[in-house]
Amino acid sequence: MTDNQQNNQANTGSSGDPSWERSVIEKLALAAVNEQTRARRWGIFFKSLIFVYLIVLVAMMAYPKIKENLGVDGQYHTAVVDVVGMIAEDKEANAESIIEGLRNAVEDKKTKGIILHANSPGGSPVQSAYVYDEIRKIKKEHPDLPVYAVVSDICASGCYYIAAASDKIFVNQASLIGSIGVLMDGFGFVETLQKLGIERRVLTAGTHKALLDPFSPPKEEETRFMQGLLDQVHRQFIDAVKAGRGERLKETPELFSGLVWTGQEGIKLGIADAYGSDEYVAKEIIGAENQVDFTPQEHLLDKIAGKIGAAFGRSISSLLQGLTLR
Repeated sequence: MTDNQQNNQANTGSSGDPSWERSVIEKLALAAVNEQTRARRWGIFFKSLIFVYLIVLVAMMAYPKIKENLGVDGQYHTAVVDVVGMIAEDKEANAESIIEGLRNAVEDKKTKGIILHANSPGGSPVQSAYVYDEIRKIKKEHPDLPVYAVVSDICASGCYYIAAASDKIFVNQASLIGSIGVLMDGFGFVETLQKLGIERRVLTAGTHKALLDPFSPPKEEETRFMQGLLDQVHRQFIDAVKAGRGERLKETPELFSGLVWTGQEGIKLGIADAYGSDEYVAKEIIGAENQVDFTPQEHLLDKIAGKIGAAFGRSISSLLQGLTLR
């Protein structure tokens, strides 16, 4: 067989079926269509998933904390409001937040009783007094709705101020409770400046504007004045405790001295009533085992904004610290 004959036979074999090109094109087109269909299905799936995620995210932002088992089968529940951490206007345990939780609990028709879950070393006497007054108001307007304070680790100072307004205070044997006193502290650097050869220079408009300046020697009249203020606040604290606890108090010379006691000793002194946890009080005392947390929670959007703001602030701070004048 000659070379020409072999070439002709090869060409004939490759093009023996005149429709093979069309078949290949059709298969390629079909594969492309199938690929587009799959891509479209996956796109729809992921878009649906993102849509559901956004719905859940919006729901979480709209409702800071979902109250579980709220009024299940028409049953009553025990409302729980936390007084946890340092009590101050800029902290989680602030009067506005605690009062909001109390009012929401009162407005709920299925609330059979309220537990103040107390675990705080105290804080602002003003914030504590706000909550104290609110509890007294609730007890006056809703005499059939009990309000109990349940102490876990510690309920001291401002926290006890709040707890004293409740109907009863329950503790653990090892809980720390009390510290009925007022504190103001600071430092004095007068001798340190003298040793370093530093002269203090301060100008004021007003005789006592530099009251208790840590870099100047204390003045007897200013110290006496500030002690008077502390005594006034302490007297208000004592009066509030006496109004809340009444004849249950076993007054001793040290009761209002600022000392703190264990729960066991606190019951003997009358600053607490009995042993009990949240679960015990809800089930055995209030008679509504189901607990619902009414403590207001920060919105998710606020948390995200706060974190973004903090991160932005740190970035700006780092940038400024890196700048130098040359």
